Amino acid sequence: MSGDTTSSPIIDASAREADQPSSKCVRFGPDAPLELDSGTALAPWQIAYETYGTLNTDKSNAVLICHALTGDQYVASTNPITGKPGWWSMMVGPGRPIDTDHYFVICANVLGGCLGTTGPATTNPDTGQPYGLGMPVVTIRDMVRAQARLIDHLGIETLFMVAGGSMGGMQVLQWAASYPDRVFAALPIAAGARHSSQNIAFHEVGRQAIMADPNWMGGDYILQGKRPTKGLAVARMAAHITYMSDESLHNKFGRNLQDRDNLTFGFDADFQIESYLRHQGMTFVDRFDANSYLYVTRAMDYFDLAAEFGGALPNAFRETATRFCVMSFTSDWLFPTSESRAVVKALNAAAANVSFVEVASDRGHDAFLLDVPEMFSTIRGFVTGAANARGIPAPGGRA
Repeated sequence: MSGDTTSSPIIDASAREADQPSSKCVRFGPDAPLELDSGTALAPWQIAYETYGTLNTDKSNAVLICHALTGDQYVASTNPITGKPGWWSMMVGPGRPIDTDHYFVICANVLGGCLGTTGPATTNPDTGQPYGLGMPVVTIRDMVRAQARLIDHLGIETLFMVAGGSMGGMQVLQWAASYPDRVFAALPIAAGARHSSQNIAFHEVGRQAIMADPNWMGGDYILQGKRPTKGLAVARMAAHITYMSDESLHNKFGRNLQDRDNLTFGFDADFQIESYLRHQGMTFVDRFDANSYLYVTRAMDYFDLAAEFGGALPNAFRETATRFCVMSFTSDWLFPTSESRAVVKALNAAAANVSFVEVASDRGHDAFLLDVPEMFSTIRGFVTGAANARGIPAPGGRA
């Protein structure tokens, strides 16, 4: 976890992406501000996105994929920073459950992110320097407002489906609540209608780790030519534990030693799990901005959909015509099934069209990103049913 001030091709590319993304990008000028929940407005601003497949003539086959906390717009294509395949390429693509031979898929980097949508690493036009902590704090609803502006720009009136897991699932629920007439089908996975106190606590540990790094420099590390890599790596390590289950950690690592036969009686990585977490931390810092981590975790913390509707979650979905499929995983303790059931209960109270599936998996929260056959078959079935209801030719394909 060293190299706080050292440049590298990956780090340099990551810095460029904040202003000049490799993906598509829509820039909104001073005359098109984005109003934020904080009471401020952001202008000018930009949103970076990728698209897959072809928009049909009546624009009825558009699917918006919302990414999770540290995801990006490269849902089904190579990430230009890491060179790795898209983070949901098992789900999105030709013949996949969300079939790009039949649907026009859009995925945007969230507001506050660091891969081309306006965020703290973006250049502030008023100063010519990165926003840093001068960037207004944003919310999940702000992220969705920005996405809605992108959808408007693309000339799409109604989305066939909005889908996403974790923070992406929060965005799905916000879309359904804020723009019910624009969402035909909604697929929130491993998410909840608010962030729990336990989840806020884990995020605070991560933020404090970043801010305690002397190279954070009060958020001005870019100007100072420094990078709080140690703090950001620790934040990622702590968060990554919450994405897995106790069973998956035991099955994968147990108490196995790392490249040694005996304990060292020191503080090196004796155990495989220690080495794994250190690796997760070190690889993360090359692709993600530390201030962006502060902003997107804060957005999740502030999310409380019921609070927007008089404290009654059913009011968020009153008279909605959107079709919902809510999905959870048995071993997910970050967003346990009880959180999904609360959403389903609210949807039922609002007389919404909703199905619910709890998928058996020992993979923890990250199961939605992994090869889980029941998840694939469930999503394929929901998408096909919704397509039939909307009159879109339903694909065959494979998981």
